[in-house]
Amino acid sequence: MPFCPNCGAEADGRYCPKCGTVLDALTPAPGPIQPVSAVGLPENTAAALCYVLGFITGIVFLVLTPYNRNKLVRFHAFQSIFLNAAAFIIVWVLGFALTWFAWRLISVVNLAFFVLWVYMIIQTYQGKKIVLPVIGDWAAKQA
Repeated sequence: MPFCPNCGAEADGRYCPKCGTVLDALTPAPGPIQPVSAVGLPENTAAALCYVLGFITGIVFLVLTPYNRNKLVRFHAFQSIFLNAAAFIIVWVLGFALTWFAWRLISVVNLAFFVLWVYMIIQTYQGKKIVLPVIGDWAAKQA
């Protein structure tokens, strides 16, 4: 049971039965809604984390509520997913189509994708928006 803040009597309903104080007027109004940028990680950190575990963190940031409404984070999440899908497909096709020479070529391609991955994390964390040639356009359309 709530109590009247004026006289201390038990109060049930809108008015205190003892002194007549209006009880609804004493309830505080809800606070302001915080903008998305004020909740959680900074925008550049969330965007950089989209690349850390490849398509897994890309999907995670597309699902998490404050980040899936941020256009920049969505862009980097989609770009991370598309980049990792492209890397997987290229390495798989090279491994399937070629023989002994492919293993050396696959090593070079894997190294190139690793360097690109580190570059994307660092540049995104610094607040720069790097748009990859084909993948970036697809990611921009999805974001």
